[in-house]
Amino acid sequence: MDPIPTRRFDPLSAVRSTAAGGLDLFLTGTVFQDIIFTGLPHAPQPGTEIWSDGMGSCPGGVANQAIAASRLGLRTGLAAVFGDDGYGDYNWKILAGQEHVDLSLSRRVPGWHSPVTVSLSVEKDRSMVTHGHPAPVSTTELVGCPPPALAAVAELGEELEPWALEAHKNGVRLFGDVGWDPTGVWAPARLDNLQHFHAFMPNQREAMAFTGRDDPWSALYSLADKVPVAVVTLGPQGSMAVDSETGEEEWVPSLPVRAYDPTGAGDCFGAAFIVGCLAGWPLGDRLRFANLCAALAVQEVGGSLAAPGWGDLADWWQRANARKERQGSQWLRRYGFLAEIVRDVPPGAQRRASATIAHLSDA
Repeated sequence: MDPIPTRRFDPLSAVRSTAAGGLDLFLTGTVFQDIIFTGLPHAPQPGTEIWSDGMGSCPGGVANQAIAASRLGLRTGLAAVFGDDGYGDYNWKILAGQEHVDLSLSRRVPGWHSPVTVSLSVEKDRSMVTHGHPAPVSTTELVGCPPPALAAVAELGEELEPWALEAHKNGVRLFGDVGWDPTGVWAPARLDNLQHFHAFMPNQREAMAFTGRDDPWSALYSLADKVPVAVVTLGPQGSMAVDSETGEEEWVPSLPVRAYDPTGAGDCFGAAFIVGCLAGWPLGDRLRFANLCAALAVQEVGGSLAAPGWGDLADWWQRANARKERQGSQWLRRYGFLAEIVRDVPPGAQRRASATIAHLSDA
Protein backbone atom coordinates (compact mmCIF):
# COMPACT_ATOMS: atom_id res chain seq x y z
CA MET A 1 0.00 0.00 0.00
CA ASP A 2 1.29 3.47 -0.85
CA PRO A 3 1.85 5.74 2.15
CA ILE A 4 -1.10 7.99 3.00
CA PRO A 5 -0.34 11.61 1.97
CA THR A 6 -0.03 13.99 4.91
CA ARG A 7 -2.08 16.60 3.01
CA ARG A 8 -4.93 16.38 0.53
CA PHE A 9 -4.23 17.15 -3.11
CA ASP A 10 -6.78 19.76 -4.16
CA PRO A 11 -6.60 20.74 -7.86
CA LEU A 12 -9.85 22.75 -7.64
CA SER A 13 -8.93 25.09 -4.79
CA ALA A 14 -8.23 27.98 -7.17
CA VAL A 15 -11.70 27.82 -8.76
CA ARG A 16 -13.66 27.25 -5.55
CA SER A 17 -15.02 30.09 -3.47
CA THR A 18 -13.66 30.18 0.06
CA ALA A 19 -15.27 30.39 3.46
CA ALA A 20 -12.74 32.36 5.48
CA GLY A 21 -11.40 30.14 8.22
CA GLY A 22 -14.13 27.61 7.55
CA LEU A 23 -14.92 24.36 5.81
CA ASP A 24 -15.86 23.47 2.27
CA LEU A 25 -18.35 20.83 3.43
CA PHE A 26 -19.97 20.12 6.79
CA LEU A 27 -21.79 16.89 7.62
CA THR A 28 -23.61 15.39 10.57
CA GLY A 29 -24.94 11.89 11.19
CA THR A 30 -24.12 8.44 12.49
CA VAL A 31 -20.81 6.67 11.91
CA PHE A 32 -21.20 2.90 11.68
CA GLN A 33 -18.55 0.23 11.76
CA ASP A 34 -19.11 -1.42 8.37
CA ILE A 35 -18.09 -5.02 7.83
CA ILE A 36 -18.58 -5.88 4.16
CA PHE A 37 -18.61 -9.37 2.64
CA THR A 38 -18.22 -9.56 -1.14
CA GLY A 39 -18.28 -12.26 -3.79
CA LEU A 40 -21.07 -14.28 -2.18
CA PRO A 41 -22.50 -16.99 -4.47
CA HIS A 42 -26.02 -16.34 -3.14
CA ALA A 43 -27.80 -14.98 -0.10
CA PRO A 44 -27.44 -17.09 3.06
CA GLN A 45 -30.16 -19.67 3.63
CA PRO A 46 -31.47 -20.62 7.11
CA GLY A 47 -29.33 -23.25 8.77
CA THR A 48 -26.47 -22.97 6.27
CA GLU A 49 -23.05 -21.38 6.06
CA ILE A 50 -21.49 -19.79 2.98
CA TRP A 51 -18.05 -18.33 2.42
CA SER A 52 -17.31 -15.02 0.76
CA ASP A 53 -14.46 -14.28 -1.63
CA GLY A 54 -13.46 -11.11 0.21
CA MET A 55 -14.24 -8.69 2.99
CA GLY A 56 -13.46 -5.19 4.14
CA SER A 57 -13.84 -3.21 7.36
CA CYS A 58 -14.21 0.55 7.35
CA PRO A 59 -16.08 3.52 8.80
CA GLY A 60 -19.60 3.63 7.32
CA GLY A 61 -22.78 5.66 7.47
CA VAL A 62 -22.07 9.37 7.17
CA ALA A 63 -18.34 8.53 7.08
CA ASN A 64 -18.81 7.27 3.51
CA GLN A 65 -19.60 10.75 2.23
CA ALA A 66 -17.16 12.53 4.53
CA ILE A 67 -14.25 10.41 3.31
CA ALA A 68 -15.34 10.63 -0.34
CA ALA A 69 -15.44 14.44 -0.13
CA SER A 70 -12.11 14.72 1.68
CA ARG A 71 -10.35 12.48 -0.87
CA LEU A 72 -11.53 14.89 -3.58
CA GLY A 73 -9.88 17.80 -1.78
CA LEU A 74 -12.75 19.37 0.15
CA ARG A 75 -12.02 20.64 3.65
CA THR A 76 -14.57 18.40 5.32
CA GLY A 77 -15.92 18.55 8.86
CA LEU A 78 -18.08 15.97 10.61
CA ALA A 79 -20.15 16.18 13.79
CA ALA A 80 -20.87 12.66 15.07
CA VAL A 81 -20.90 10.61 18.25
CA PHE A 82 -18.23 7.92 18.68
CA GLY A 83 -18.20 5.12 21.21
CA ASP A 84 -15.21 4.43 23.44
CA ASP A 85 -14.92 0.85 22.19
CA GLY A 86 -12.45 -0.59 19.70
CA TYR A 87 -14.66 0.24 16.74
CA GLY A 88 -14.92 3.86 17.89
CA ASP A 89 -11.14 4.07 18.30
CA TYR A 90 -10.62 2.65 14.80
CA ASN A 91 -13.18 4.89 13.09
CA TRP A 92 -11.88 8.04 14.77
CA LYS A 93 -8.31 7.17 13.81
CA ILE A 94 -9.20 6.50 10.16
CA LEU A 95 -11.35 9.62 9.75
CA ALA A 96 -9.07 12.11 11.51
CA GLY A 97 -5.63 10.60 10.97
CA GLN A 98 -5.84 8.93 7.57
CA GLU A 99 -8.63 10.79 5.79
CA HIS A 100 -8.10 14.35 7.08
CA VAL A 101 -11.71 14.83 8.25
CA ASP A 102 -12.11 17.56 10.90
CA LEU A 103 -13.74 15.98 13.98
CA SER A 104 -13.57 19.03 16.24
CA LEU A 105 -17.38 18.98 16.62
CA SER A 106 -17.51 15.22 17.19
CA ARG A 107 -17.48 13.62 20.63
CA ARG A 108 -16.37 10.38 22.28
CA VAL A 109 -19.01 9.04 24.70
CA PRO A 110 -17.92 6.56 27.40
CA GLY A 111 -20.05 3.44 27.67
CA TRP A 112 -21.82 3.82 24.31
CA HIS A 113 -20.87 1.17 21.79
CA SER A 114 -20.49 1.93 18.12
CA PRO A 115 -23.31 0.93 15.74
CA VAL A 116 -22.28 -1.97 13.49
CA THR A 117 -23.54 -2.89 10.01
CA VAL A 118 -22.75 -6.12 8.20
CA SER A 119 -23.24 -5.71 4.45
CA LEU A 120 -23.64 -8.73 2.17
CA SER A 121 -22.95 -8.02 -1.51
CA VAL A 122 -24.90 -10.44 -3.72
CA GLU A 123 -25.73 -10.12 -7.44
CA LYS A 124 -24.80 -6.43 -7.78
CA ASP A 125 -26.96 -5.47 -4.79
CA ARG A 126 -26.52 -5.60 -1.05
CA SER A 127 -28.38 -6.64 2.06
CA MET A 128 -27.51 -5.27 5.48
CA VAL A 129 -27.88 -6.24 9.12
CA THR A 130 -27.38 -3.44 11.65
CA HIS A 131 -27.23 -3.21 15.42
CA GLY A 132 -26.96 -0.07 17.50
CA HIS A 133 -28.58 2.15 20.12
CA PRO A 134 -29.68 5.81 19.87
CA ALA A 135 -26.81 8.24 20.38
CA PRO A 136 -26.81 9.75 23.88
CA VAL A 137 -25.96 13.19 22.48
CA SER A 138 -28.15 14.91 19.86
CA THR A 139 -26.82 16.55 16.72
CA THR A 140 -28.09 19.90 17.98
CA GLU A 141 -26.00 19.48 21.14
CA LEU A 142 -22.94 18.53 19.12
CA VAL A 143 -23.13 21.33 16.57
CA GLY A 144 -24.52 24.31 18.46
CA CYS A 145 -23.78 27.22 16.14
CA PRO A 146 -22.82 25.67 12.79
CA PRO A 147 -19.28 26.36 11.55
CA PRO A 148 -18.60 28.58 8.53
CA ALA A 149 -18.82 26.43 5.41
CA LEU A 150 -19.53 26.64 1.71
CA ALA A 151 -21.93 23.69 1.79
CA ALA A 152 -23.54 21.25 4.19
CA VAL A 153 -25.52 18.04 3.87
CA ALA A 154 -28.71 17.96 5.95
CA GLU A 155 -31.51 15.45 6.41
CA LEU A 156 -34.75 16.48 4.73
CA GLY A 157 -37.12 15.83 7.62
CA GLU A 158 -40.56 17.14 8.56
CA GLU A 159 -38.69 19.60 10.76
CA LEU A 160 -35.19 20.74 9.94
CA GLU A 161 -32.63 20.67 12.70
CA PRO A 162 -31.82 24.10 14.18
CA TRP A 163 -28.22 23.97 12.96
CA ALA A 164 -29.39 23.47 9.36
CA LEU A 165 -31.78 26.42 9.51
CA GLU A 166 -29.02 28.57 11.02
CA ALA A 167 -26.55 27.46 8.36
CA HIS A 168 -29.06 28.31 5.61
CA LYS A 169 -29.57 31.74 7.15
CA ASN A 170 -25.79 32.25 7.11
CA GLY A 171 -25.57 31.53 3.37
CA VAL A 172 -24.40 27.91 3.53
CA ARG A 173 -25.67 25.91 0.54
CA LEU A 174 -27.65 22.96 1.88
CA PHE A 175 -27.70 19.68 -0.02
CA GLY A 176 -30.63 17.48 0.92
CA ASP A 177 -30.24 13.89 2.04
CA VAL A 178 -33.07 11.44 2.67
CA GLY A 179 -33.44 7.86 3.71
CA TRP A 180 -36.10 5.36 2.72
CA ASP A 181 -39.37 5.84 4.67
CA PRO A 182 -40.46 2.36 5.84
CA THR A 183 -43.86 3.73 6.91
CA GLY A 184 -44.70 4.65 3.32
CA VAL A 185 -46.08 8.02 4.42
CA TRP A 186 -43.53 10.29 2.74
CA ALA A 187 -44.97 13.34 4.48
CA PRO A 188 -45.53 16.28 2.08
CA ALA A 189 -44.24 18.64 4.78
CA ARG A 190 -40.77 17.34 4.05
CA LEU A 191 -40.96 18.59 0.47
CA ASP A 192 -42.06 22.00 1.74
CA ASN A 193 -38.72 22.23 3.54
CA LEU A 194 -36.89 22.15 0.21
CA GLN A 195 -37.27 25.94 0.23
CA HIS A 196 -34.23 25.97 2.54
CA PHE A 197 -32.07 23.81 0.25
CA HIS A 198 -29.84 24.49 -2.72
CA ALA A 199 -30.01 20.91 -4.03
CA PHE A 200 -31.80 17.62 -3.42
CA MET A 201 -30.34 14.30 -4.60
CA PRO A 202 -32.69 11.31 -4.06
CA ASN A 203 -32.61 8.06 -5.99
CA GLN A 204 -35.46 7.30 -8.37
CA ARG A 205 -37.48 5.23 -5.89
CA GLU A 206 -37.27 7.96 -3.27
CA ALA A 207 -38.07 10.69 -5.79
CA MET A 208 -41.18 8.91 -7.08
CA ALA A 209 -42.38 8.07 -3.56
CA PHE A 210 -41.90 11.66 -2.40
CA THR A 211 -43.73 13.22 -5.33
CA GLY A 212 -46.34 10.55 -5.99
CA ARG A 213 -45.20 10.29 -9.63
CA ASP A 214 -44.97 7.01 -11.51
CA ASP A 215 -41.78 7.70 -13.45
CA PRO A 216 -38.47 9.34 -12.51
CA TRP A 217 -38.65 12.09 -15.15
CA SER A 218 -41.99 13.36 -13.82
CA ALA A 219 -40.60 13.14 -10.30
CA LEU A 220 -37.54 15.17 -11.31
CA TYR A 221 -39.62 17.97 -12.79
CA SER A 222 -41.86 18.00 -9.74
CA LEU A 223 -38.83 18.39 -7.48
CA ALA A 224 -37.37 21.06 -9.76
CA ASP A 225 -40.37 23.24 -8.94
CA LYS A 226 -39.34 23.21 -5.28
CA VAL A 227 -35.52 23.35 -5.20
CA PRO A 228 -32.93 25.16 -7.37
CA VAL A 229 -30.99 21.99 -8.24
CA ALA A 230 -32.91 18.71 -8.45
CA VAL A 231 -30.99 15.47 -9.07
CA VAL A 232 -32.37 11.95 -9.44
CA THR A 233 -29.98 9.00 -9.55
CA LEU A 234 -30.98 6.05 -11.71
CA GLY A 235 -28.54 3.32 -10.70
CA PRO A 236 -27.16 1.57 -13.80
CA GLN A 237 -29.00 4.08 -16.02
CA GLY A 238 -26.97 7.02 -14.71
CA SER A 239 -28.37 10.27 -13.33
CA MET A 240 -30.41 13.26 -14.42
CA ALA A 241 -30.85 16.76 -13.09
CA VAL A 242 -32.42 20.17 -13.56
CA ASP A 243 -30.60 23.35 -12.51
CA SER A 244 -33.24 26.07 -12.41
CA GLU A 245 -30.63 28.73 -11.66
CA THR A 246 -28.78 28.15 -14.95
CA GLY A 247 -31.64 26.70 -17.02
CA GLU A 248 -29.72 23.46 -17.66
CA GLU A 249 -31.30 20.02 -17.94
CA GLU A 250 -29.17 16.91 -18.36
CA TRP A 251 -29.29 13.12 -18.38
CA VAL A 252 -25.91 11.38 -18.21
CA PRO A 253 -25.64 7.58 -18.57
CA SER A 254 -23.51 5.48 -16.25
CA LEU A 255 -20.09 4.31 -17.32
CA PRO A 256 -20.00 0.68 -18.49
CA VAL A 257 -18.20 -1.02 -15.61
CA ARG A 258 -18.44 -4.33 -13.81
CA ALA A 259 -19.99 -3.56 -10.43
CA TYR A 260 -18.32 -5.47 -7.61
CA ASP A 261 -19.94 -3.88 -4.55
CA PRO A 262 -22.46 -0.98 -4.55
CA THR A 263 -22.03 -0.11 -0.85
CA GLY A 264 -21.64 3.66 -0.46
CA ALA A 265 -21.86 4.45 -4.19
CA GLY A 266 -24.68 6.94 -3.63
CA ASP A 267 -22.65 8.76 -0.98
CA CYS A 268 -19.70 8.90 -3.35
CA PHE A 269 -21.93 10.29 -6.12
CA GLY A 270 -23.25 12.99 -3.77
CA ALA A 271 -19.80 14.07 -2.59
CA ALA A 272 -18.51 14.32 -6.17
CA PHE A 273 -21.58 16.29 -7.30
CA ILE A 274 -21.01 18.77 -4.47
CA VAL A 275 -17.38 19.14 -5.59
CA GLY A 276 -18.60 20.05 -9.08
CA CYS A 277 -21.14 22.52 -7.70
CA LEU A 278 -18.52 24.30 -5.57
CA ALA A 279 -16.20 24.43 -8.59
CA GLY A 280 -18.94 26.08 -10.69
CA TRP A 281 -18.99 23.41 -13.39
CA PRO A 282 -21.78 23.05 -15.98
CA LEU A 283 -24.51 20.65 -14.90
CA GLY A 284 -23.51 17.94 -17.38
CA ASP A 285 -19.92 17.90 -16.11
CA ARG A 286 -21.13 17.72 -12.50
CA LEU A 287 -23.19 14.63 -13.34
CA ARG A 288 -20.41 13.05 -15.40
CA PHE A 289 -17.90 13.54 -12.59
CA ALA A 290 -20.30 12.13 -10.00
CA ASN A 291 -21.11 9.14 -12.21
CA LEU A 292 -17.39 8.49 -12.74
CA CYS A 293 -16.58 8.58 -9.02
CA ALA A 294 -19.48 6.24 -8.26
CA ALA A 295 -18.40 3.90 -11.07
CA LEU A 296 -14.87 3.73 -9.70
CA ALA A 297 -16.26 3.04 -6.22
CA VAL A 298 -18.44 0.06 -7.17
CA GLN A 299 -15.45 -1.74 -8.70
CA GLU A 300 -13.81 -2.18 -5.29
CA VAL A 301 -14.79 -3.39 -1.83
CA GLY A 302 -17.41 -0.88 -0.86
CA GLY A 303 -18.18 2.05 1.33
CA SER A 304 -15.50 4.50 2.34
CA LEU A 305 -12.72 2.06 1.39
CA ALA A 306 -13.67 2.34 -2.27
CA ALA A 307 -14.13 6.11 -2.66
CA PRO A 308 -11.63 7.36 -5.26
CA GLY A 309 -9.04 10.06 -4.68
CA TRP A 310 -7.49 12.29 -7.32
CA GLY A 311 -4.76 9.71 -7.82
CA ASP A 312 -7.40 7.15 -8.85
CA LEU A 313 -9.04 9.66 -11.20
CA ALA A 314 -5.71 10.45 -12.85
CA ASP A 315 -5.02 6.73 -13.24
CA TRP A 316 -8.44 6.22 -14.87
CA TRP A 317 -7.90 9.10 -17.30
CA GLN A 318 -4.52 7.74 -18.36
CA ARG A 319 -5.90 4.22 -18.86
CA ALA A 320 -8.90 5.51 -20.82
CA ASN A 321 -6.70 7.52 -23.18
CA ALA A 322 -4.29 4.62 -23.62
CA ARG A 323 -7.00 2.45 -25.20
CA LYS A 324 -6.74 2.87 -28.96
CA GLU A 325 -10.39 2.11 -29.59
CA ARG A 326 -11.43 5.07 -27.42
CA GLN A 327 -8.97 7.69 -28.62
CA GLY A 328 -10.93 10.59 -30.08
CA SER A 329 -14.26 8.92 -29.29
CA GLN A 330 -17.35 10.90 -28.42
CA TRP A 331 -17.53 8.96 -25.17
CA LEU A 332 -14.07 10.10 -24.08
CA ARG A 333 -14.59 13.68 -25.28
CA ARG A 334 -17.44 14.00 -22.78
CA TYR A 335 -14.82 13.71 -20.04
CA GLY A 336 -12.41 16.12 -21.68
CA PHE A 337 -12.98 18.65 -18.89
CA LEU A 338 -10.82 16.40 -16.69
CA ALA A 339 -7.71 16.73 -18.87
CA GLU A 340 -6.40 19.98 -17.39
CA ILE A 341 -7.46 19.04 -13.87
CA VAL A 342 -5.64 15.71 -13.65
CA ARG A 343 -2.63 16.70 -15.78
CA ASP A 344 -0.56 17.74 -12.76
CA VAL A 345 -1.77 15.17 -10.24
CA PRO A 346 1.40 14.08 -8.37
CA PRO A 347 2.26 10.37 -8.16
CA GLY A 348 1.70 10.50 -4.40
CA ALA A 349 -1.86 11.88 -4.59
CA GLN A 350 -4.35 10.01 -2.45
CA ARG A 351 -5.82 6.80 -3.77
CA ARG A 352 -8.28 4.30 -2.38
CA ALA A 353 -7.29 3.02 1.03
CA SER A 354 -6.73 -0.61 1.86
CA ALA A 355 -6.65 -0.24 5.64
CA THR A 356 -9.07 -2.57 7.41
CA ILE A 357 -9.38 -4.01 10.88
CA ALA A 358 -7.89 -7.14 9.33
CA HIS A 359 -5.01 -4.97 8.06
CA LEU A 360 -4.12 -5.90 4.48
CA SER A 361 -5.02 -9.56 4.36
CA ASP A 362 -8.60 -9.18 3.12
CA ALA A 363 -8.53 -5.80 1.34
